[in-house]
Amino acid sequence: MSTPGIPHVDNATMLAFERTRLAHERTLIAWLRTAISMISFGFTIYKFFQAQADQGSVAAVKRLLGPREFALVMIGIGLVALVLAAYQHRQSMTRLRAGSDRITVPISIGMVVAVLFSVLGALAFAAVLFRG
Repeated sequence: MSTPGIPHVDNATMLAFERTRLAHERTLIAWLRTAISMISFGFTIYKFFQAQADQGSVAAVKRLLGPREFALVMIGIGLVALVLAAYQHRQSMTRLRAGSDRITVPISIGMVVAVLFSVLGALAFAAVLFRG
């Protein structure tokens, strides 16, 4: 069933469009996995050394890049990577939508998850930063 005035999209074009969209989704999800790993690794390092310091088993040594600073760097890099990947994905989806007014592009679940994890990462960053 075709809309009057808009030519019918053939099956090959529709499938090519869908493959391209899914490739962009996979790329975002790959960046999401990487960012989540960096954020969680940084936060884990921080909590591990904080627990060691609370037990008194590790003496507090002031270094240029201690566990807290390392955690901040890891979480920060993860957040930046996630934000840049989400921005790139949004640009790609905008170009895809502009490329064809006959094909609808669904909402990206990967983007929703990326936004949720960026909020979680920002909270982790704030927790490490302000906890001191």
